[in-house]
Amino acid sequence: MSESTVESPFDDVRWTTLDREGFIDLYWSRVAPRLRTDGYDPETHKPTHQWFRDRGLRGFLAALRRHHDRSFGEFWSDDLELGTDESGYDWDTDDTATIDALDGFVASRRSRHDLTESSLSAKRRRLNLYARAYRRANSTDDLLSPVARDADSPTYEAVDACYAAFDWLNEQGYSARTKMRVRGVVDSWYQHLVGRRLAATNPASGLYDEFKWKPERSDPSRLDADHVRRLVKTAGDPRERLLVVALAGWGLRANEVAALHVSQLVRDGEEDVPYLTFEERKNGPGEVNVLYGLSTLDARIDELASRDDWAGYLFPSKQGADPHVTRERVWTWFRDLAERAELPAKIDGEQPSPQLCRRFWYDTYTSVLGAVLDGLEEIAAEQGSDDPQVVMTNYLSDERARRVRREFMRTELAAAFESEAS
Repeated sequence: MSESTVESPFDDVRWTTLDREGFIDLYWSRVAPRLRTDGYDPETHKPTHQWFRDRGLRGFLAALRRHHDRSFGEFWSDDLELGTDESGYDWDTDDTATIDALDGFVASRRSRHDLTESSLSAKRRRLNLYARAYRRANSTDDLLSPVARDADSPTYEAVDACYAAFDWLNEQGYSARTKMRVRGVVDSWYQHLVGRRLAATNPASGLYDEFKWKPERSDPSRLDADHVRRLVKTAGDPRERLLVVALAGWGLRANEVAALHVSQLVRDGEEDVPYLTFEERKNGPGEVNVLYGLSTLDARIDELASRDDWAGYLFPSKQGADPHVTRERVWTWFRDLAERAELPAKIDGEQPSPQLCRRFWYDTYTSVLGAVLDGLEEIAAEQGSDDPQVVMTNYLSDERARRVRREFMRTELAAAFESEAS
């Protein structure tokens, strides 16, 4: 069914008068009924760009982008609050030929390059960032026509448009590492199009000489507070924020994070310090103080509490027999977040991982003990000792020693997370 043969249901709509609430009302009044007619649930099935085109509804997507600079994926999750859907990727373009070319490239990499899904997702994200940059820099989301074999414009204009997209990335402050990764996949995409005779030229071939980016040091000795701040800043929802807090703020293992249940939280702990309880815990206590991140935890609980089928797990599974996600899923989530946060490719010789977050927590705790002892040196000297540990052991009550350690730790974590400790 051709879009041109379908009567548009939006002929009477004045797009310029619609705020985001107006678009929400329009979705439920004119888009959702057509989804139901096609046998889909409009609350769970996210329609594809092709579906919008086939039903004569593409004007909705174009107006949403033009007047509110929002993709339908952002509108679906943030405005309609309908969650995510994996059926079809929401490219940052509404141009049919461009979307087909992008999808075709990813499909070829899946079938012929034997790439993992995480690698394919990374390529797709980088291509989508280029599509967004191209649209912003050139005021068009048609990436294919300028390089087409029958293009009306000269080749140098296609090259200029490609370079302009990377100038936009420069202006937006993207890191050198991100721009180099985007450059690599963009070059591969255009080469794919040339090989398939879908393009006459590769405008990205000169990027390596034109842009000389210097990547940051790729192998720092440890995950540090700056890395944690970047993770927190990048986290896009309560689930991702809690993921960072649980790993780096509480020092939990990935399997402990995966199985976290609301019943493990005890709010009325000693000196009103909430804590998490564990029936069994390898090489550690059965309790973990929540010195930081209680507000983050509460935000996640509030988000989940509205679900009728919520069983209390803070990271519930959407599929399979297990009620909560697996350890592997936590690793996948974290590595995806670390990549979006543009953490170095290697930290302490290994790819950023939940394990490095736990190491960060222990490093922070060790530094706290050192700071506490430094503060006791003067008291130790007054007691005729050159060892502040003597004061900690013999002159401070256990309760006072714990309080001092907690306050120092709370301050350190708040600094790493750039927020007031909760």
